[in-house]
Formats: sequence, C-alpha cells, structure tokens
Amino acid sequence: MAQEWDTRVGAYAVVVRDGMILLAHWNEHGRQGWTLPGGGLELGEDAPTAAVREVLEETGYVVELEELLGVDSLHIAPEDRLNGSGRPMHALRIVYRAHAVSGELVHELDGSTDEAAWVPLAEVPNLTRVELVDTAIRLSYQSPGRALL
Repeated sequence: MAQEWDTRVGAYAVVVRDGMILLAHWNEHGRQGWTLPGGGLELGEDAPTAAVREVLEETGYVVELEELLGVDSLHIAPEDRLNGSGRPMHALRIVYRAHAVSGELVHELDGSTDEAAWVPLAEVPNLTRVELVDTAIRLSYQSPGRALL
C-alpha cells in the first residue's frame, strides 16, 4: 500500500531595503523563529498573487515582485508535523525577490506570525530563524541579479 502524504505550496518574498531585510516572526504550536513573509496558496490562487497577499497580511507592505529566485523543496517527517496528521509533508516554497511600494510596518493579528520587522542583514546570522531565510539568501547568490549581501 502506498504511503499518503500532504503537499503544501507556499510563496514567499525577499524584501531588502537600506541593508535590512523584511522578516516575519513565526509563532505557532510552541515553535517560533524569524521567517520570510509569505505562506500557503489559497485554492485557485497563483504563486505571485499569494506572495503579494501574504506579505501584506504579515507585514503591512504592498510589494512588487522583481524576479523568481527559485523553488525550494522541503520534506517534513510525520513526527515533526504540527497538525498531528501522522503523514509526511512535501512543502514546495516559491521564493521571489520583491520591493516595497507602499504601506507601513504592522503585525499580523490571528495568524501564524505575531511580529514583523526590518532586520539589518548583518544581524540575520544571530537570529533564531527558520531555514527558509538561509535558503533565500543562498538563492539570491545564485540569481543572475544582485545578491542580498
């Protein structure tokens, strides 16, 4: 019998301004860390639309996407799932470079993030963060455009 698993597709944005990166603080089910603003696609939603929507919801900024940095694939073991489903999950994370066009910093209410902040790039290595932040920085270096650091 084939094993069942869940698939989650998410879209995220790397927004850098004046040497600082826009991050959201993920805080869910007793786990936490700084992450890129972004999240899961809604039914029928395309990835670019989801990335823009999620950044606005989590940070208060309207962004314009510049380029696709890459797609990251993450496998989560059943015992590491937060929802207790007992099934593994395959997460596809679509990462874009973006810039803010309007808005002001706000914190998400009633979501999986509880804070948003502009963090100096030099301080990122000292943060408690999810590995997606490091993945995005690595992807930016592989991009034909400019690197973050």
